Amino acid sequence: MKLKGWRAERDSRRAPAAKRGRRTGEEPDRTPPKLKIMNIKAYKTHKILPNENLFEILDKYLPTLSEKSIVAIASKIVGLCEGRAVKIDQTNSNQKDELVKQEAEYYIPREDKYKFMLTINHGALVGNAGIDESNANGTYALWPKDPQKSANEIREHLVKKYNLKEIGVILTDSKLTPLRYGVTGYAITHSGFKALNSYVDKPDIFGRLMKVEKANIPDALASASVAVMGEGDEQQPLAVITEVPFIQFQSGNPSQEELDELKIHLEDDIFSSLLSKVEWKKGRE
Repeated sequence: MKLKGWRAERDSRRAPAAKRGRRTGEEPDRTPPKLKIMNIKAYKTHKILPNENLFEILDKYLPTLSEKSIVAIASKIVGLCEGRAVKIDQTNSNQKDELVKQEAEYYIPREDKYKFMLTINHGALVGNAGIDESNANGTYALWPKDPQKSANEIREHLVKKYNLKEIGVILTDSKLTPLRYGVTGYAITHSGFKALNSYVDKPDIFGRLMKVEKANIPDALASASVAVMGEGDEQQPLAVITEVPFIQFQSGNPSQEELDELKIHLEDDIFSSLLSKVEWKKGRE
């Protein structure tokens, strides 16, 4: 019986076109659907050192931008251009710890075998307050002093230079994920577009209304961008993202209310049962 059924199904697939709902002699429509695929292109620069002019770097290396583009910039070069670099003192074994305590909002004293300090900085859980020695030419590279102000100023510069209305900016860095090896990119800040795409009270494919789902657009874009830009000697701290129909662009800077929507208080976080069990020390002393 199964064999006969299989043959019947096979024979039906070989039936004349007219019996299958298509006119005899008419070719099937094989035109591929029109898809918009997000495109990310990274751009190589010279080796950027402290106190260079960031806007001159952007003008030199970025292509002519079009409406509805997003520029991803490694936060490290923004900090370097702002002079946020401290020469490593080989005689001071506590120098990095001291810097972390100055930069972080909260920190846990160094205890793990990897010699990292777990910190909260600008509302993000990161190692060593984002301080890094890689690609920093003998210095500790710090995050920009006010990342949001920096991102807004960059967006305003690009809007004016290219006479655009809808342009986005993200400042990227890398972070670790608990229980997973390797780093992924994320956005320490954004400007020029709505950060959260909410699915709350919208149906899934089976009609069930979603209750809490919100897509974090800056982090999603940063993760993809950092993968393209690289983490080592690629020397590509800039990237341009295009073909992003899911982005809700805005003509101005994000409001404080919008920025606050991205942050979750420790006691409200889904991981609060873990994060609240440790004794956080107050930073920025």
